[in-house]
Amino acid sequence: MLDLARLRALHAVHVHGSVAAAAAALGYTPSAISQQITKLERETRTTLLERRGRGIALTDAALHLASAARELMDIVERTETALEERRGLPTGVLTVGAFATAARGLLPQALAVLAREHPSLETRLSEVDPHVSVDLVAKGIIDLAVAHDWDIAPLPAPEGVEYAAIGDDHCDVLVPADHPLASRAVLHRSDLAREPWICQPPGSVCHDWLVRTLRADGHEPYLRHQAGEYHTQLALVSAGLGIALVPRLGRGPLPEGVVALPLDPIPTRRLYALWRTGAARRPAIQTTIHALHDAWAALSD
Repeated sequence: MLDLARLRALHAVHVHGSVAAAAAALGYTPSAISQQITKLERETRTTLLERRGRGIALTDAALHLASAARELMDIVERTETALEERRGLPTGVLTVGAFATAARGLLPQALAVLAREHPSLETRLSEVDPHVSVDLVAKGIIDLAVAHDWDIAPLPAPEGVEYAAIGDDHCDVLVPADHPLASRAVLHRSDLAREPWICQPPGSVCHDWLVRTLRADGHEPYLRHQAGEYHTQLALVSAGLGIALVPRLGRGPLPEGVVALPLDPIPTRRLYALWRTGAARRPAIQTTIHALHDAWAALSD
């Protein structure tokens, strides 16, 4: 009989394109995934992976198995949902993917409550990009995603994926304490026309929002420094090297020499929880969504 865990590993390699990426998505080491594939090859007496250039590719037999694995995973998910529903309690394993600031500023509180109140539910968190996490939910790699969008880039929800809003995360403009704007109560976009910006790299939603918003006001933004991590942006602001637009979630205490100022209108990103339609009735999903809402409400107080 074929082992479902090994089929899941093969499916992950098919979805992500490499053993390393599959391992990262499933929370294992690459060697563990390779061992699963090797054992599956022994079980099926079939070569499943072959070298192609610098990478690997699935053989025709492997593609057939990966497709069957997806069907089996769907059946297992529906069965587990039905059993959990009959018990009426969240049990089993729930895999969650969340973007960095949510993984740092929201998930610890929510997961701690779940661990305390529902000890039979084991949650496993992975930090992943929002759009990647949505794709992982759609493909059955993780059970639940916490993602976000901005008004300029609505979050795409693939077919078969449902979602619920968690809350709105506001952003502030961070300036050096000795900056001429630091004493202002509120900033307007026109105040920022000539300022040197510290922002995320091109292609990120935050970068695109900043560029589009300032251009809409007739200003070409001066993007002086680029940093993917908000903590790096804070350090650059603290050094007096520019200003930055940073969300409040997961930001933590501001370093010395940095002032946060509200912008009017307020830049906002909305947080969502997403899950597969087939698991919508699973108590673990619903309980986790409630825990996320409660954790967000506590942060907003």
